Amino acid sequence: MNTLYRNPPARAIAVASGKGGVGKSTTSIALGIALSQLGRRVVLFDADLGLANVDVLLGLKGKYDISDVLYAGVDLEDIMLDGPGGMRIIPGGSGLLKLANASDQERAGLVYALSTLADQTDNLIVDTPAGIGGNTLQFCAAAQEIVVVVCDDPASMTDAYALIKVLNQNHGRDRFRILVNMASSEEHGRMLFQRLVATTTRFLDVTVDLAGVIPYDREVLTWSRRQKSIMVGKPSAPVSMAFKKLAQVTDKWPRPMGAQGQLEFFLESLIQAQVTGRHASV
Repeated sequence: MNTLYRNPPARAIAVASGKGGVGKSTTSIALGIALSQLGRRVVLFDADLGLANVDVLLGLKGKYDISDVLYAGVDLEDIMLDGPGGMRIIPGGSGLLKLANASDQERAGLVYALSTLADQTDNLIVDTPAGIGGNTLQFCAAAQEIVVVVCDDPASMTDAYALIKVLNQNHGRDRFRILVNMASSEEHGRMLFQRLVATTTRFLDVTVDLAGVIPYDREVLTWSRRQKSIMVGKPSAPVSMAFKKLAQVTDKWPRPMGAQGQLEFFLESLIQAQVTGRHASV
C-alpha cells in the first residue's frame, strides 16, 4: 500500500484574484468542500486580514477570530470553526484596521500559530485579499500553488495580469493556475484563458495553466445569501460538479520532493518574506 499517497505532505494553495467580485471566496469554500469529500484534511484560512467574510458566507459564528490569536494570546485551535464537508475554518478579522495593517512582528506571530497545523492538514487553502496588497503578495509568494480566479470582465483580466506580473518580477514566481469562473460555457472559459495566456506569455517569462472552468449559475448567489455553499445546497448542480472536477485535478498536481511545497516550506517562505521586507524598509 502506498503510504505516501495516503498521507501526502501538507501543502498551501493560495486562491487570489486581481479584483474583487470574481467569486474568489466562494471558490475557496467550494474547493475546500470538494477536497474534503475526497478524504483530504482541509483547513481554509481567511487571509483577508480586515475584510474577512468566509465565516459569514457559511453562516458560522465563533467567539474568536485571528485577531485574538495575534493580540490576545488565544490558541489557534480555539478559533477554528467546523465547516461543511469536514473542513476547518480559520476566520479572519472583519473591519479591523489594525489587523489589515499587521506589522512584521504580528505577521510572524501568525506564521508561528499556523505552524501548529503542519501535522493535521493535507491542504491549507489560503483565501487571499483581492488585489496586489502586501498580505496578498506574501501569501501567494510563499504558497506552493497560486490559483488566480478570473471572469469575463476586462478589469478582472487586466488586474489578474498585474497580479501575475508583480509576483513574477518581484517575487520570482513563474507558474500560475488560472480558474475561469462564471463562464457561459466551457468554450467561453477556454477563450478567456487563451486571451490571458496571450498577454502573459508575450510580456512575461511564466507558465500559465488552466486549472478549470466553472460555469455561471445564478443559484451560487442564492445559496450564498442563505449562507451556504451550493456544494452543500445543490451538490448535483453543474457548478458543483465542476468544483468536484477541480478538486480531482488539484489533488493530482505534482508534489515537490523534500521540504518545498509542504506547509513547513510555506511558513519558512512567509518568514523570509517578512525579513526581506523589513530589511528593504531600513
